[in-house]
Amino acid sequence: MNNRKKIMFYETEDRQVKFRIRCQHDGLSQSEVLRILLTGYIEGNENINDFIQNSKEKLKMQGTQKIQKMRHLKKLESKNISKFSLNEGEIENIFDMIETETNL
Repeated sequence: MNNRKKIMFYETEDRQVKFRIRCQHDGLSQSEVLRILLTGYIEGNENINDFIQNSKEKLKMQGTQKIQKMRHLKKLESKNISKFSLNEGEIENIFDMIETETNL
């Protein structure tokens, strides 16, 4: 069984041609570029998130209050991460220790 899903959207012919040329210039297929961007977006890549946030502001895709709230939440997230100094591996280890101690 195929667990892959198709993501499709429409774009102007001019932008699609420019995209294809840019991909060829970078030695990547269009699919590879979109998969790279999708992975970065899902994983919370800071550069991609900043680009998206700036684009939303520039194109007025969200209200000012929502943008400010998102910025505030991001700052709180960063503050908590630095406060507790925990990375993904350390968090995983904590859950492993809890599991071992509680025989789950």
